[in-house]
Amino acid sequence: MDMKRIFATFGFLAFILLAANTASAQCGASDMADNCITQMSDGFNFVKSFPIDGDKGARNKIEYSYVFAKGTEYAINICTGSESPDGIIVSLYDSNRRQVTTNQANGKLFKGVVYNCNSTGIYYITFTFKESTEHCGGSVLGFRR
Repeated sequence: MDMKRIFATFGFLAFILLAANTASAQCGASDMADNCITQMSDGFNFVKSFPIDGDKGARNKIEYSYVFAKGTEYAINICTGSESPDGIIVSLYDSNRRQVTTNQANGKLFKGVVYNCNSTGIYYITFTFKESTEHCGGSVLGFRR
């Protein structure tokens, strides 16, 4: 085998390995979460962003926690690669794990929720997927008083 064939063979194998590695790369949820900051609702101040990486459907639930303060209004927005929330359901639970709000209502999914906090404490923000095509997105939490 001559040197050209050896280089061509190794070059082809390197290309295949690189392409396979790129195909299994992360969904870019952190970038989507960072970009979601600019899409916060008017009047809200940025608190925190959250990546939502469902690992192509392998993860069905992603949960974060945050301390909410009584008398503060919070907004949680979802950002995806499209205009829709792409099947990402956000649910907010209080410290007793009672659901206080969700972006799912009347068979529709909305891009976010607004919650007026009545009790200071830890709250759980969960993201689940319903007929999602990408299982990937970002979210941002904002507040106003």
